[in-house]
Amino acid sequence: MHVGILGGTGPAGRGVAVRLAEVGVQVTIGSREAERAAGVAAGLVERWPERDLPLAGADNAGAAEADLVVVATPWDSCIPTVRSLQEPLAGKVVVSMANALQKEGREMLALVPPRGSVAAAVQAALPGSQVAAAFHHLPASEMEDLASGLEADVLVCSDHPGATAATIELVERMRGLRPLDAGSLSQAAAIEAFTAVCITLNIRHKAHSTLRMAGI
Repeated sequence: MHVGILGGTGPAGRGVAVRLAEVGVQVTIGSREAERAAGVAAGLVERWPERDLPLAGADNAGAAEADLVVVATPWDSCIPTVRSLQEPLAGKVVVSMANALQKEGREMLALVPPRGSVAAAVQAALPGSQVAAAFHHLPASEMEDLASGLEADVLVCSDHPGATAATIELVERMRGLRPLDAGSLSQAAAIEAFTAVCITLNIRHKAHSTLRMAGI
């Protein structure tokens, strides 16, 4: 499988990229500037030289040519980014991981984006794609650190059974992560908003906590 990550040079995108590359998935990190993406990919490879990570960098259009595409841009640039890439993303599974958040003091507050969630807005902007939502509650620094011992559940939701299955399969490959089918894309609003609680807890307790669902 070849996975492209739009806006993959930020902490969240880097974490997903390195966790996938660790298990042999070919990953193209995308950015508005191909040179920046190439530099980030090279930096990750250099950080873990013994892993032989299959990482490359390209502009976002290049990353959109992959088999499955993850959108890791900041939430307020998600829609302009994917809208400009409708053609290469048509017919593909597109995974939205953005959260609409705003920091106020020592708390993160959840915002209500158009259509209720970032993922729903991405689906509306990409009618020819199958959008899933995932990766929202993961601490980026722990994801990027392959020696962190990270263990976490990843909630996956989509209106397309094929997108749910493909995203779950992708998460299952990543060490330390357990995917859980959370239902339709309407669940993305609650999933995204709860990220504000997770980050606020980490700020207050100076921690890197993860989401673990007991009893499943």
